[in-house]
Amino acid sequence: MRHPHTRTTRTTRLRVAGALTAGLLCAAGLAAPALAAPARTPAAPALADGLALTPPMGFNNWNSTHCRADFNASMVEGIADLFVEKGLKDAGYRYVNLDDCWALPDRDANGKLVPDPARFPDGIKAVADYVHAKGLKLGIYTSAGTKTCDSTGFPGALGHEYSDARQFADWGVDYLKYDNCNNQGVDAQQRYRTMRDALKATGRPIVYSICEWGQNKPWEWASDVGHLWRTTGDISDNWGSMLSILKQNLPLAPYAGPGHWNDPDMLEVGNGGMTDTEYRSHFSLWSVMAAPLLIGTDLRKATPATYDILGNKEVIAVDQDPLGKQGTVVSSAGGRWVVAKEMKDGSRAVALFNESGTAQRIATSARAVGLPDADAYALRDLWQHRTYNTAGTIAATVPAHGTVLLRVSADPRWAAHPPAVELGLDGSTLLEAANPAAFTSTVADLGRTPARQVSVSLTGPEGWTVRPTSTTSVSALAPGGTLRTGWRVTAPSGTPAGSYGLTLTTRYRSPSGTPVTSTLALTASVVVPPPAGTSYLGDLPWLSATSGWGPVERNTSNGESAAGDGNPLTIGGTVYAKGLGVHAPSDISFYTGKACEKVTAEVGVDDEKGTKGTVAFEIWADGTKAASTGVLTNAMPAQPLTADVTGAQVVRLVVTDGDDGVDSDHADWANARLTC
Repeated sequence: MRHPHTRTTRTTRLRVAGALTAGLLCAAGLAAPALAAPARTPAAPALADGLALTPPMGFNNWNSTHCRADFNASMVEGIADLFVEKGLKDAGYRYVNLDDCWALPDRDANGKLVPDPARFPDGIKAVADYVHAKGLKLGIYTSAGTKTCDSTGFPGALGHEYSDARQFADWGVDYLKYDNCNNQGVDAQQRYRTMRDALKATGRPIVYSICEWGQNKPWEWASDVGHLWRTTGDISDNWGSMLSILKQNLPLAPYAGPGHWNDPDMLEVGNGGMTDTEYRSHFSLWSVMAAPLLIGTDLRKATPATYDILGNKEVIAVDQDPLGKQGTVVSSAGGRWVVAKEMKDGSRAVALFNESGTAQRIATSARAVGLPDADAYALRDLWQHRTYNTAGTIAATVPAHGTVLLRVSADPRWAAHPPAVELGLDGSTLLEAANPAAFTSTVADLGRTPARQVSVSLTGPEGWTVRPTSTTSVSALAPGGTLRTGWRVTAPSGTPAGSYGLTLTTRYRSPSGTPVTSTLALTASVVVPPPAGTSYLGDLPWLSATSGWGPVERNTSNGESAAGDGNPLTIGGTVYAKGLGVHAPSDISFYTGKACEKVTAEVGVDDEKGTKGTVAFEIWADGTKAASTGVLTNAMPAQPLTADVTGAQVVRLVVTDGDDGVDSDHADWANARLTC
């Protein structure tokens, strides 16, 4: 169910949290809980009812249907059918869950809930019976308030807990998602414990999902109340939302375990707002965090790529490992995240996650992720479904917004596998059309055994010229050895600015003669030299642009949704005709080609969110922070910001959340100009 972002003028559904002022203050879907390391070791859960010993897996309709008419019995039963037909049931998905809008707005004369006869003409029990006949389970939704979260005002369970729980049990419900709207200011722990007791009194085993958005730090008190608890506001189908929620949930690892899970919200995989690469990251990271895996897309419309992601049994096995450990952060410098999860068999699941907008090498070691010393290790790539041996280095060049998910073990049979070979491309992949650019590829043996008959090739788009300038093969690579090959790459004259795919491929043989082919998808960017003189950045093409909510806007504020939905840029009552409008966290990069000297702007929080919003601005010249502000609030006028970017090939404009979580963080780069 939606805990909305703070679009007070454009949001499609408003949650009203009754007298709970904190509910209004936390109206941002990305509002962050405290991120400090937990101060104490949480107590073991007291429910001890044998439920949710691994994170629940299933489906919830909300992310794909909201309250639209296509949420009905036919859809729910169709999802159950697809769970069986597409192998998702076999992969571990069990729960088919209804979200808000399943009921009529009023209870009956006896105070009972009434299923909407248009959506569920045969009632909820008939749907539960259908789902159960497939060997699956049914979930339902209500709120720990007088009404649910939809603006229609469906009945909530506050004051009706025992009666509603009895109805749910009689219908055959197996899972309850219990939201937080219209709660009349009643203490959260009291409200959620009352429903816990009501569910227990039914005698039916019902998984209990606490959805209070992390407002009252449920990880500190809910292990004997519910089986899982939301740690954040609602997820949205965009990169910024997923990334922010990831960062809020990662520090809470000590609180998760069998029967009591941190819940960073449902999956958006397949809904169309992110790329398949980003969706693989989403699924990999939720799995390494031992998060519930609740599909949020309409499977009746899902692509084969979506089914491939959701049905990856090796990744699911990481999520469902019976030890129940949530992965912890090993390192995160420069957007290069290493997250490791201890597994019951002694292995480690290791996510190499690239937060940035360009490919990066991410590396760690077997020792750093907690494995014992060994002569070598078996390294399983869970997306490629291949196993290699490594001497201890765990590394990969990871595409922008991508994740390499590995399972590494001190396996005495490591020598049966070919050596792990790491592919990479040194330096920048920016080039101007018709001007040859020099690239250098690397093929490195990370294994304990040599790679033999090693060759490498680089291919580009049709019409591009790609020629090697040094050797492309070697008879053998010793462990730790590297084959470096120079390349001259030329995009044809007239090639439009933009991103283009390159593919680096290596072929080699293991000592036993097993042939191995490995590829690395890369991106080259065709760029246009910046114009001489002073230009408004809002008029220039960018290399990449990300915004926490909605796209980066040219010459308007950020409207949080579709392109062009913003307002005039306004800071402290002053309106600016030119600039860039973003929502934290955001990052915009421009090609400056070592030909520019200065970036200037007047920066601040846009007036459109009233008193809300705290941000900080940064200007980066290549890898160096060239200028920054302190934390800025809506009460402050525009601040001048100037950066010396002499000699930089790329300039980045970055906005952070001011280290207090994301809530209405509308930021303006007013009059942003580049001098070359």
